[in-house]
Amino acid sequence: MTANCSSSSACPADSSEEELPGMPEAHGSLGLVFTVGSAVMIAMVMFSLGCSVDIQKLWWHLRRPWGVAVGLVCQFGLMPLTAYLLAISFSLKPVQGIAVLIMGCCPGGTVSNIFTFWVDGDMDLSISMTTCSTVAALGMMPLCLYLYTWSWDLTHSLTIPYQNIGITLLCLTIPVAFGIYVNYKWPKQSKIILKVGAIVGGLLLLVVTVAGVVLSKEFWNSDASFLTISFIFPLIGHISGFLLALLTRQSWQRCRTISLETGAQNIQMCITMLQLSFTAGDLVQMFNFPLAYGFFQLLDGLLIITVYQAYRRLKNKHRQQSRDCAEAPAERTSKETSAFLQGAETLAATSGPSGPSGPLTFCDQCELAGQTGPSPPEQPGKMVGTAGWTPLAEP
Repeated sequence: MTANCSSSSACPADSSEEELPGMPEAHGSLGLVFTVGSAVMIAMVMFSLGCSVDIQKLWWHLRRPWGVAVGLVCQFGLMPLTAYLLAISFSLKPVQGIAVLIMGCCPGGTVSNIFTFWVDGDMDLSISMTTCSTVAALGMMPLCLYLYTWSWDLTHSLTIPYQNIGITLLCLTIPVAFGIYVNYKWPKQSKIILKVGAIVGGLLLLVVTVAGVVLSKEFWNSDASFLTISFIFPLIGHISGFLLALLTRQSWQRCRTISLETGAQNIQMCITMLQLSFTAGDLVQMFNFPLAYGFFQLLDGLLIITVYQAYRRLKNKHRQQSRDCAEAPAERTSKETSAFLQGAETLAATSGPSGPSGPLTFCDQCELAGQTGPSPPEQPGKMVGTAGWTPLAEP
């Protein structure tokens, strides 16, 4: 049966009336963690990251959207294809395969913006890609799902969460707009807000992900194939996004940004779509996949950040050592010159112009510096006496 994409926002009756083991609706604390934590995380993180956005650079990315175009190809070209191939390769049931495919068709999430900040990526491109992919999801999600599920035997129509997409857009654009204004009005304070917000947002993201996995008892009883796919899927997204950006001759900074944007998906949108489209019995088989994907997505991002930060520290250390080696000869020469001049000035000050030895001669300077200089030029008609220079007698 061909899957139809509906725009209805009402949940199926079965999913709201039946008790769902391991689901947010059945576990009050889990639902509270996901609802409140996600809302606070998105608003705070996007406001703080908006403080790093330059309105001129953002406008440049929108006028010449080469990086954004590459990111959209990765988001709605590579990721749905990868999800389909993984579902076929692991011989998943149609109900389980559709969960993997929905995750692959979702737009990028705000977690990618946090990752981009910690790997010194292009924040203007990252926010542009997140916003554009969310807007494009209005049409690309139903198109991709129709193309990849037309041959599958599904008993339910798929409901696109348009309301959730609209809320996500508001959570993206409004905090970012305030952040851009703060960066324009108070640039010094915006840097502090950016650092604090990125750190707090990352910690909050870690807490929400770990809490969701711990509170969901069914997560640990998931199918091994589900866990394997949720582990390798984000890695494939990161690698394929980086390679495509590299093939299109993007800068290293943009390659890192596109890579992280490709592998990081909007977990909350996938969960909402599953809740709107399937009954409680089906959700038990598929709901653990987005939780597992979010968990491994976070681990992959932390691994990438750790490797990059270690590489940057080693590179800075090597650069500092090279700079010190280059400056050492010049510093030695400068010290020798300073010692020579200081010694000359000291000898001149102790002897004085009226001293018994007269003014400081060239030989005195050379002896003071520990060098052997040439003899002073001979002057005709004069000879050196015990008391200094005396005239010769006429013959």
